[in-house]
Amino acid sequence: MKKEYIVYKLSECAKQASRIDNGLFTKFNVKRGLRNEDGTGVLVGLTKIGNVVGYERTEEGGLKPIPGKLFYRGYDLDDIAHGLLREKRFGFEEVAYLLLSGELPDNEQLAAFKELISDNMPLDKKTTMNIIDLEGQNIMNILARSVLEMYTFDPNPDDISRDNLMRQSIELISRFPTVIAYAYNIYRHSTRGRSLHIRLPKEHYGLAENFLYMLKKDFTPLEARTLDLLLVLHAEHGGGNNSTFTVRVTSSTRTDTYSSIAAGIGSLKGPLHGGANIKVSDMFEHLKENISDWTNVDEVDTYLTRMLHGEAYDHSGLIYGIGHAVYTISDPRAVLLKELARELVAEKGREKEFAFLELIEERAIKCFKKVKGGKKSVCANVDLYSGFVYDLIGLPQEIYTPLFAMARIVGWTAHRIEELNFEGRRIIRPAYKNVIDEMPYTPINER
Repeated sequence: MKKEYIVYKLSECAKQASRIDNGLFTKFNVKRGLRNEDGTGVLVGLTKIGNVVGYERTEEGGLKPIPGKLFYRGYDLDDIAHGLLREKRFGFEEVAYLLLSGELPDNEQLAAFKELISDNMPLDKKTTMNIIDLEGQNIMNILARSVLEMYTFDPNPDDISRDNLMRQSIELISRFPTVIAYAYNIYRHSTRGRSLHIRLPKEHYGLAENFLYMLKKDFTPLEARTLDLLLVLHAEHGGGNNSTFTVRVTSSTRTDTYSSIAAGIGSLKGPLHGGANIKVSDMFEHLKENISDWTNVDEVDTYLTRMLHGEAYDHSGLIYGIGHAVYTISDPRAVLLKELARELVAEKGREKEFAFLELIEERAIKCFKKVKGGKKSVCANVDLYSGFVYDLIGLPQEIYTPLFAMARIVGWTAHRIEELNFEGRRIIRPAYKNVIDEMPYTPINER
């Protein structure tokens, strides 16, 4: 029997074996996707790190949509971001300090923390050379493999004491930008024949500036501040998002930091999570090519309606960048990103594209309600704008999802520290109901 047939046979058998009657999920009250019937997440833990707010409960027990809010350690992200914008300063390191410690730093503490980040940015020679050896692969995979490799060079890789976890967290936050920048430059060299640049980070630059310097050398102050705020917006999003929950699940087994973070990277890579910004970027390019008048509401509505019916673009029935599991009226990250982007849009002379993207947001929400009906509210999520802003900064699509990881490593490590340090912690182990009948074993010659 040919090997190819065996693979086909196994696949067809697995297809049959994987079929489960949808009615059984209701019968056994299964929370598919860890979601309740009203769409809210199943409560599986407590946290003091991030709070994602998109609705409030009514006296009758229902859900009332409200404008979205995101809190970092109790501080409103809107207040944090506007404080940084007013003062025209970088804030990612300050947010990292807040999320890791629970406290906002003073000037002296922040300066010392920034110096610590800068000191840990350079990679050891072996890690740099191994990244070069991984040329041509997906950069998220290179990031995951590089993180696993860091285990080898850590003098205490399995120590889960709080001090050691904090040291590892700071080192990971510091080194993600370097790994991603080097991995992309090697990818560009191997696939496009471009010159290979391995630039060492500069001591007087902040994390966002150093990333742009290592990636492309030249950048404007506005590009750096925009990237910095993007990192602030993506640094944390509660314990229930898929990648952070993955980090908490793996951490609950008391595995090492590098294994846990690599698992989080694998989760974030998925197109339904961190990879969504690439789907939005591809969709936007498609819409620019297939809608002739970017200001014609009727033409936009017609095409978006076709997409919702599965008749256009990728026939998925989705408009990427629209809708969120928690936010209903607005995603605070998308609101802030639009506000910030206007200045950069003007600097780059791309007002027409930005106006088109805003029109897509407005009409997609209306078309969704018209096509889908019901009372469900949807809004644009941060992915609708993040890819466009990355493009404004001059960043390649290959690193859009790695940039998400570069920010979210802060939230991941903060949640790992919390998971391993609260009293009464237990391994996270949900249950699955077996719905197949018991079968008598048949000897091989009787099958």
